[in-house]
Amino acid sequence: MDSPEWFASAALHWPREVANVDVKLDVARRVALRVADGEVIGIGSGSTAYLTLWAVGTRARDEGLRVRVIPTSYETEVAAGNLALPLSRLGQATPAWSVDGADEVDPAGRLLKGRGGALFREKLLWSTSRRMILVIDPSKRVTRLGTKFPLPIEVHPNAVEIVVARLGELGCRQATLRSADGKDGPVITEAGFVLLDAHFDEIPPGLHAQVKSIPGVLETGLFEGYEYEIVD
Repeated sequence: MDSPEWFASAALHWPREVANVDVKLDVARRVALRVADGEVIGIGSGSTAYLTLWAVGTRARDEGLRVRVIPTSYETEVAAGNLALPLSRLGQATPAWSVDGADEVDPAGRLLKGRGGALFREKLLWSTSRRMILVIDPSKRVTRLGTKFPLPIEVHPNAVEIVVARLGELGCRQATLRSADGKDGPVITEAGFVLLDAHFDEIPPGLHAQVKSIPGVLETGLFEGYEYEIVD
């Protein structure tokens, strides 16, 4: 079967499967229309952000736009290179705007993110961008965070046991080390840490700060207090 048009290259079949792909492609193309010549934009992780990167690269190629991108993961970094989009790095440039997806969005606007594993770099992007655009499909809206996915936590490898114990004190009923698909052992993040997927019956406001205070925790996938525009 031929590769979908949005595969950045034959060697980078990521993401392999995209749920609600037609909806996400429509969102991606609409967001890509906002790109102005000469802009630096940030690209988050996940399938919808990836599709937006592809749409931006396609428009830049067709219209001769000069666009630089700041990726948050190795996958989007490789894809940007294959799409001939020059790269900038966090700390070297401030994005005019950034686009990212989410795994869950609750009625209060809190987000659960992190299935892609780039928690630390995503938080840096969200904290430095002048404007954030959240690209989602209707399936991402939930009445309660944690309904479909656990809370990802980026942890130093030497601190896994102490973090798991402290999470139990915060109401976590199960925390598991995320395993890699292409290799034996755990997933290793862009920061060289591992990922715990923590299952809570409730994810109350302020839980991010409590988890972040545990020694060995680099970042969590709970996004609270950020301003953003939703495009869906």
